[in-house]
Amino acid sequence: MPIDLYDVIHRRRDVRGQFTGAPIPDEVLDRVLAAAHAAPSVGLSQPWDFIVVGDQATRAAFHGHVQRERDVFAATLDAEAARRFSRIKIDGVLESTLSVVVTYDPRRGGPAVLGRHAIADAGLYSVCLAIGNLWLAATAEGLGVGWVSFYRETFLQDLLGIPATVRPVAWLCLGPVTRLEQVPDLERHGWRQRRPLGAAVHAGRWGTPSR
Repeated sequence: MPIDLYDVIHRRRDVRGQFTGAPIPDEVLDRVLAAAHAAPSVGLSQPWDFIVVGDQATRAAFHGHVQRERDVFAATLDAEAARRFSRIKIDGVLESTLSVVVTYDPRRGGPAVLGRHAIADAGLYSVCLAIGNLWLAATAEGLGVGWVSFYRETFLQDLLGIPATVRPVAWLCLGPVTRLEQVPDLERHGWRQRRPLGAAVHAGRWGTPSR
């Protein structure tokens, strides 16, 4: 029975604490990366690259950096927000099977990238589409993905030898999980609640309700 796309979209979660660390078969990883590489891109520039990080020492170094950045963010919060934040796990860098770092090279497809002349960020949007494909493919394969954003780009460039002209966009933790939560972590911990669809849809002009 084929997996329903809409089911995958709604089951997808940003995973933190449910990774098992079990291995990912090579053919499964290849399918997930192939799905990411099949994403549409402005001017067919395909400005992404995927760095598969399995080395435990590298991941430990990144994890230490993430924890320091967590402390930086926590120091900006008021007491109540800090209390809620203290209960939230922000990464699965050490628990996941491996990580995939997705990068953006603005020079790819140049010097003239068809469709990017008026919107400089169109290439970056293309990379985000590749990440979305990767995430949905991983979910369909029974894997979890966790996007870690508590890092400084220059640190990650130095850690992985990424050229200064290439931007690291996402550190994605990837691997088998015990489960995918029914309710996203930030909702479960009372950090944020979702907006209803009706609040996000405008009819014809900004601010005009759709119904």
